[in-house]
Amino acid sequence: MSEPQTTSAFRDLHASGCFVLPNPWDVGSAVYLAHLGFKALATSSAGFAFSRGRPDALSALGLDEVLAHAREIVAATPLPVSVDFQHGYADTPEGIAANVARCLATGCAGLSIEDASGDERAPLYERALSIERVQAARAALDEAGSDAVLTARCEAWLVGDESPQSTAIDRLVAFADAGADCLFAPGVRDAATISAIVHAVAPRPVNVLMSAPASGLSVQALAELGVRRISVGSALARKAWSAFMRAARQLMMEGSFDALEDAAPFSELNRVLSGR
Repeated sequence: MSEPQTTSAFRDLHASGCFVLPNPWDVGSAVYLAHLGFKALATSSAGFAFSRGRPDALSALGLDEVLAHAREIVAATPLPVSVDFQHGYADTPEGIAANVARCLATGCAGLSIEDASGDERAPLYERALSIERVQAARAALDEAGSDAVLTARCEAWLVGDESPQSTAIDRLVAFADAGADCLFAPGVRDAATISAIVHAVAPRPVNVLMSAPASGLSVQALAELGVRRISVGSALARKAWSAFMRAARQLMMEGSFDALEDAAPFSELNRVLSGR
C-alpha cells in the first residue's frame, strides 16, 4: 500500500469494532507480528530504549534516534505504524508542531502525544498548556495534509496523580475537543473506569494499554466495554527480556543450559524472517 492508503487503513481500523495494536521493539519483532496477521503496529518507547541499553525516560533517547527507529519499523512491514512520540520531544506548542512534522516524514500512520513533562515537581504539563500542545499537533497534521491518527494521552495514573480518574477524564475530553482522534490513559485496569472514559469521550475511539493480565479483561471484554484499540506497550519486549534474563542467570549461576530448551526454533525464525 502507498503511504496515504496505509494511513487511511489505520484510520478505518478505529471506525468500528476493536483491534489489537501490538508493540514491536525492533525490525525482527515487527516482521514476526506482521507474519502473525496483526493489522497495525505501534512503537514502544520503553521497548526501544531497553534495546538500546537505556532506561525508559523522556531524556533517555534523542529525537533523531526515535525518528530513525520509527523509519525502521515503518519500512519493516507493509502495516500501518503508530509512533509512541512521548511528549513530542518539546515543551512548547511550537516545538510540538515542528517535531510532529518531522515524525510524519517517517511515513507513520499515526502518533501519540502525552502530557507527562518529565519534571518530578510537576509531572503533568499544566492543563492549558497540555491542550495547546494537542492543538499544535493537530495543526501540524492539517498543515501537512495528513490523515494520520493523532492519539492524545493523559499520564495521570502513571505519574501518581492524586485524582487520576477525574484528571484523566477532564483532560481527555479537552484533548478530543482540541483535535485528537483517539484518546488514551495508560494505567487504567478496571472495567468501570475504562467504561467511564469510553463514554466521556464518545464517539472518539479509546486505546487501552494491557501490559499484564487483568482479572476479567480480555480482547472480547474490552470490546464489549466499547474500547476500539488495545496496545501492550513494552510488555512483549519485557516478556522477551524475561526469557533472556532467566537463561542468562541460569548459565552464570548454575552452569546449566536447561533454560535454553524452549528457545524459539531456529528454522521458524529463519523461515519467517527470510520472507522479508
